[in-house]
This record gives sequence, C-alpha cells and structure tokens, in this order.
Amino acid sequence: MTRRIVVTGLGVVTPLSHNVDDLWKRILNCESGIHQLQVVDVDLFKIKIGGDIYDWNPSEIIPPREAKRMDRFTQFAMVAGTHAVNDSGIDFEKEDPFRCGAILGSGIGGIREIETQVAVLLNRGPERVSPMTIPRLMLNAAGGNLAIRYGMRGPNYGVATACASANNAMGDALRMIQCNDADIVISGGTESAITPMGLSAFQNMKALSRRNDEPERASRPFDKTRDGFVMGEGAGVLVFEELEHAKARGAKIYCEVIGFGASCDAGHITHPDPEGLGACRSMSNALNDANINADQVDYLNAHGTSTPLGDLAETKAIKNVFGDHAYKLSVSSTKSALGHSLGASGGIELILSIMGIQDQVAPPTINLEIPDPECDLDYTPLTPKQRPIEIAMSNSFGFGGHNASIVVQAFR
Repeated sequence: MTRRIVVTGLGVVTPLSHNVDDLWKRILNCESGIHQLQVVDVDLFKIKIGGDIYDWNPSEIIPPREAKRMDRFTQFAMVAGTHAVNDSGIDFEKEDPFRCGAILGSGIGGIREIETQVAVLLNRGPERVSPMTIPRLMLNAAGGNLAIRYGMRGPNYGVATACASANNAMGDALRMIQCNDADIVISGGTESAITPMGLSAFQNMKALSRRNDEPERASRPFDKTRDGFVMGEGAGVLVFEELEHAKARGAKIYCEVIGFGASCDAGHITHPDPEGLGACRSMSNALNDANINADQVDYLNAHGTSTPLGDLAETKAIKNVFGDHAYKLSVSSTKSALGHSLGASGGIELILSIMGIQDQVAPPTINLEIPDPECDLDYTPLTPKQRPIEIAMSNSFGFGGHNASIVVQAFR
C-alpha cells in the first residue's frame, strides 16, 4: 500500500515577514521586501540592493549563547523550523525518535562564518581561529541543530544543489516517508549568502539587477526590461508527515504532496539549457510521479528569477510540458517580491503555493509592467488572481544544471 504524505506545519523567515499568514497577506498586497542593503557595507560594491533581513533577532527562539554557536543560515532554519513544528502541533516526546528526521537544503551554507574566520586567520594567525568554525559553517548544521532541539534520531542530512536545494531536500523527504524510513520529516531550505564574498561573486558574474535607484522594482520576472536577479535570504521549512500518522494525532492538514521530479541540464555550469529541456524533464517527472495529467495543474510557482536567459528558458519549458494548457495555467514568480534566496527559495515558494491552494488565489508577479513578447503566458501580473486551485507545482532550478519540481494537491 502506497504511503501518502501530507504537510502539517509551515514556517518562514523572509525579508517581508517571519510569520506565514502575515507573509501571505503582504504578498497578496503586492509588497516588496527589496531595499538598500544593510547587512553589508555596500560603499565599494556596484550592487547596493537586496532582500536582507537587517533587523534579525532570533532570541525569542534561540538563546543568545546557543545562537553564537550557529551561522546565520542555521539560525534562520531554527526559527522557521520551530515555527513549523509549533504549527504542526507535534509533541516529539510522544513520538518514536527514530521515525523522525530532518532533510534541509542550502546552496552555500555557512559562507559568513568562512569569511569571518579567514579574516581571523590572515590577520591574527591560526591559533585564533574559532574551534566552532566547522560546526558553524557545515551545511548539515541546520538539520543537525533541529534534530538536537527535538530529539529526532531518524534520517538527517543536508542537500546542496544550488538554488534547487530546498526542492531536492523536500523530494528526498517525500521519498523517505514513502519508503517507510520515517513518519515525520522536517524539510525545506535555508540560506544567508548576502555577505561581502557572496555579493561580490554574484555581482562580478553580472547575474544581479543593477536597479539601485529603485530597489522595490528591481526584481521583475518575465518583464521585458528585466536585467538580473536580486539577492534575498531566509528560510522556508515544512513538516512532511505520513497521512495515517497525521490523522491519528488529529493534525491540521494543509495539503498532500503527490509528486516530485528532478533532472540535470548537463550543459553549462551556470546558464540554463536555452530550450529548457532539463526543466521540461523535471516537470514531466513530477507529473508522472503524481500520476496526473498536465492539464490538471492549476497554478505553477515558477523559478522565475528575473534573468533574461532563465525566464525565457522556463517559459519554453512550461509550453513544452503543458502544451495548450500552458495558457490556461496561472503562473507567477514570488521572487518579484522577495528576491532570490537561493537554496531557501523552494521551501518559501512551496509554502506560498500551499497558501494559494488554501485561499484559492494565485499570488502576483509584481513589477511585470512591460510584457516580454517571448514570455507570453499568464504570469499573474501586478495583482493576485482568485481562481480554483486544486493542484499546484513549484519549480526550482540551480547552477550546475540542477532542476527540481514538486507537486501538491488540496487534501480531501
């Protein structure tokens, strides 16, 4: 008998809000979390805008002494993960710890800690490098710290597939429960890469928007005048749970996770396949895994980063997979409001897709003011769209050619 997987808890950390309901309200109000960067001194940088969380204070969730032992990306995961667990109502003292796990994605992990300790090494010598350097920078620290907090002794690891990391992590969580290796898996993604090195590297790749004078309008997926993505940060964490286990404890069920697909472009290390062939395969694999037809999908949360090449390639892929139904889909990119949080983006965007199912509304792509003739689908421009949403898909694609798509359905 196939084990069914549902979502029973949601938690976010984003530039707009650290509360799921408040974030959703702000997204539907077409608010932007992009502004002049404050976590980096940008005087020497060409890029001066992004979606940083400049007022970060995790003390309500993480005691200050404990927080000092964590890089910022782990702190994000701890706060979003704690909110997700609280939302789920799970009492881990009543659970079999070996049936509970955590699989979290992060594209870059503790880059802030690396930069800090390299500076210490160069300026003060090897004896002054912190002994906590490795525990802070390692990508699996996010899931490891969550496991320690809740006593989860089941499968636990980190996933790094660049900007597809969260979707790949959630795909693994789905499989882990389907294969009866766990009943509960905390999954999603977390990222904090707005650092001097992170900003320098993306800036010098010429991947970022240079609209420094109008930050709120800089992220404009599928718009003809788009000129690159805007860096964001945060975490999106969900509780995946086996259906019968969730029902037995009277859990609130947001939706059912019904399919996952992944692929690799095997082309360029940073550029997408120009025809979106890898993206086609990840979406097709997800549809096949869900055992549904393409015309059953109502809403698609696009990867949609606001890059000239990426948005066009994804549009071609959507048309290829969905055929005539591509023009009946509601598509949107919520990166228009939040920027691109790299390995965390898939978790945040699946949460927003789930909220769309809950409220039967497709969130908007803000800033889509001048349609690109080559990107001619319904991207839900400028305002949300009330419509029936039974099934939603969320795409995440990353450097390295990684593609990952996940499908969720209203729970009945």
